[in-house]
Parts: sequence; structure tokens; C-alpha cells
Amino acid sequence: MSDEEVVDPKATMEVTCKPKCVRQLKDYQACTRRIEGDESGSKHCTGQYFDYWQCIDKCVAPKLFEKLK
Repeated sequence: MSDEEVVDPKATMEVTCKPKCVRQLKDYQACTRRIEGDESGSKHCTGQYFDYWQCIDKCVAPKLFEKLK
């Protein structure tokens, strides 16, 4: 076996895709600010969070699968 550390290429690709998903990130951040004082726990930003990561995954997928071929 090799002594080299295995690096996950997806993490690096996610960083390069984050600038393309700024709108979704801002939506998520705005939601978290809106619900900041919610003591009931009934308000959440799950939809915005998933929208943000879906955008990143959609950007990463073609690059990642091309590299894995």
C-alpha cells in the first residue's frame, strides 16, 4: 500500500462550486436571521439549507463523475 494520504476530491470541488450558489446561501442566512429568536423550535430553515447543498451537489456531480471515470 502507498503511504500517501487519500484526499476526497469532492470536498475540493465543493469549495470551487460555492461561489455559484451564493443566492441559495443568502436565502439560508436570511432565514436563520429571521428565526434567530424562536424559542418554540417550530421554525426552521431546512428547505433553504437543502436548496443550498443541492445547488453545490448539482455543480460538483459532473466534475466528480468525470474524474472517477
